[in-house]
Amino acid sequence: MPEENEIKQIKQLLAYCTIEQRYEIFQLLRQEFQIHSIEKELNISAEIILEAISRASDLTLRGIKGVVAEAAFGLYVVDKLDNWDNVLLDGNYAYDFLLRDNIGPVRIQVKMQRQKEHRPMMANEAYRYLPSSMYVVETQRTRGGRKNGENTRPYKFGEFDIIAVSMRPSTNNWSDFMYSVESWLLPHPELPNQLLKFQPVAKISNDVWTDDFRECINWFRSGEVKRII
Repeated sequence: MPEENEIKQIKQLLAYCTIEQRYEIFQLLRQEFQIHSIEKELNISAEIILEAISRASDLTLRGIKGVVAEAAFGLYVVDKLDNWDNVLLDGNYAYDFLLRDNIGPVRIQVKMQRQKEHRPMMANEAYRYLPSSMYVVETQRTRGGRKNGENTRPYKFGEFDIIAVSMRPSTNNWSDFMYSVESWLLPHPELPNQLLKFQPVAKISNDVWTDDFRECINWFRSGEVKRII
């Protein structure tokens, strides 16, 4: 096994290599090391998985981006929380994360800021009465269905506690999120127990949207009654 000084020498040698030479060494190492365990599970390389994603339709890619947003929330937000437990979910829930501290649980639904024609969609493009100065997020399940004659795609109030909106479409940064309290979201005008399909999202933090997850938890636990507009 190489000693520490030998590893240092290897790194120095790599620094003198051309891009083509380093890529050749990388390809050699890739034969031995996997980037992710899913390569073993699917028995296929990460490169082919990524090629498949690049060939996906816009609808499929939108779903993939939603899954990436969830993973990014776990990596950039949840993993950096102290004294919180991330409860692993087994089943189909109306929320993506269940976090618990010594006060109690918090249920988080992660959504992606909506795009239109490969640009951030504005709220008034969803409904004309919404502000043109705000972005928008679609708050309904990916798949529809009916149960007891009722549409199961819309979310009902009380199904989660906090919405986390990935702002990557406008900031190009997967670590950027805006948060608000679920009970502050807008209701459907004819079905007040359901969330409005499209919700306006503030571009910067204010008194109903924040980029600080801990602040949103405090808002939720305060029990304060508000609306996002």
